[in-house]
Amino acid sequence: MATVRKDFRSARLADEVWAKLKRFDAVHELAPGFVTATKMEPSGARMVTFANGMEIREWPVSSDDAQRRLVYAILDHPRFTHYSAAAQVFEDGTGSRFVWTVDFLPDEMAGMQDASMEAGAKAMAAAL
Repeated sequence: MATVRKDFRSARLADEVWAKLKRFDAVHELAPGFVTATKMEPSGARMVTFANGMEIREWPVSSDDAQRRLVYAILDHPRFTHYSAAAQVFEDGTGSRFVWTVDFLPDEMAGMQDASMEAGAKAMAAAL
């Protein structure tokens, strides 16, 4: 199983960053320019529209205020047989550290996944 991890530092306090991250229905506000829209579905999943026009359905798995950790999965993408993501915010001096980790199959998707997450991390770092 492949894993891609991205992290960055924000001058914002961990609680401020967590307040943005935990809004599962507003990832377009967390990563503007990378994500252009988020639409919640009756099932509880969110349909995420990316700047390139691609749409992906993401399912919430858990949200932990005490750990400032959000976990979500992609269950129905034809190119992934497994996709589990976790994003977590940690206190870091006077600011915070944002850590985003995705485990997925097949391993051959690693290059595409890394490039996508690099763009997403840059968008979030700029917004935060």
